[in-house]
Amino acid sequence: MNVLAWVSVAVFLAAYTLIATEKVHRVAAALGGAGIMLAVHATGAKAAFFSEHTGIDWNVIFLLLGMMVIVGVLKETGVFEYLAIWAAKRARGRPFRLMVQLVLITAGVSALLDNVTTVLLIAPVTFLVCERLAVNPAPFLIAEAMASNIGGTATLVGDPPNIIIASRGGLSFNDFLLHMAPMVIVLMAVFVGLCWLMFGRSFRYDPERASEIMALDEREAIADHRLLWQSLAVLALVMAAFVLHPVLRYEPSVVALLGAGVLVAATKVTTEQAIAEVEWPTLVFFAGLFVMVGALVDTGVIGRLSQAAAAATGGQLELATMGILGASAVLSAIVDNIPYVATMSPIVSDLVQASGGNGPGQVLWWALAFGADLGGNATAVGAAANVVVLGIAARNGTPISFWQFTKYGLIVTAVTVTLVAPYLWLRYLM
Repeated sequence: MNVLAWVSVAVFLAAYTLIATEKVHRVAAALGGAGIMLAVHATGAKAAFFSEHTGIDWNVIFLLLGMMVIVGVLKETGVFEYLAIWAAKRARGRPFRLMVQLVLITAGVSALLDNVTTVLLIAPVTFLVCERLAVNPAPFLIAEAMASNIGGTATLVGDPPNIIIASRGGLSFNDFLLHMAPMVIVLMAVFVGLCWLMFGRSFRYDPERASEIMALDEREAIADHRLLWQSLAVLALVMAAFVLHPVLRYEPSVVALLGAGVLVAATKVTTEQAIAEVEWPTLVFFAGLFVMVGALVDTGVIGRLSQAAAAATGGQLELATMGILGASAVLSAIVDNIPYVATMSPIVSDLVQASGGNGPGQVLWWALAFGADLGGNATAVGAAANVVVLGIAARNGTPISFWQFTKYGLIVTAVTVTLVAPYLWLRYLM
């Protein structure tokens, strides 16, 4: 690698260390790192702001912005209070039973929507119901972020890297359902067990709180029925457009912005109320992170790492599959999995063709998808959903540190990726 590549690696590692140790605010670390990358010409303004592959992913930024505005309008209806009381009553006031409900709902919805949208919708419910039960919301939020990443692995639209893989590999929505979804169901069952081991034993059931919950009438929480129906109608259309992306060809960011615009324009909610829930620090953090990772791509660092991983397989399909799975899980824990998959997919495409095309070689696409999606659970910055959850938690007075998330994420990633390895081997390589 040239000098500039080494400089970009040093800047990225320094920024990542500051984020991990929380010596400075993560937004300051990301912006500072991005600024240095631009200053030393590891990347340029054109690449940082306009490149589809190495710049700020504006689709992600505006998808988040649009959905945050929609959530802001929904909050005015009282529907989150309704759902919180309903969920708590269904769980009979038992915290772990409630966690299981929220985790399964999150995973299921993440398979149909993108995982970031799902955590934006479920987090307000989590805070309210935890307040009712007087339990710490942090374990719930961590579990939900991880469940969204696992559930999103199941479908083409569930996680942005899957869209990139489908485009490059010529794979359909049904291909993902057939090859990814069965294993995701197994992983979710295992994940529920991990939640009990990591969190469940620390919860305490409070009969008095539970009886108070059971006495509540969730219907009284709805503050504005007209606004609720308007919001739900728009949200339903937005969800339908997400699912029909392969047919409609509208980017999720466009759909989210249209939905947000319609809600703000057609309802009595003021602009100030609608944007009150926008997590501006989270959006800025993503922008800085995209610029830093883009610089690693521009200077050839990520490409060299990907090529080295591919070359190490020596043309053997079995070794290539396990190598891609493991390398993708590790690298996606460190850098955002979107630019990683964008960089790795051309290499995987070549390997697939060398292995006989989308016949036996198709397993390499599934290895890349599983590794990138599940690897995002390993650290607090490994996936967009994780970063959003941390931002929401800080905004609501329950900050989750980098290592508080990561100490659980490493366990979940190790277990889920380890389980995927024999699945790929037995189904495709035997």
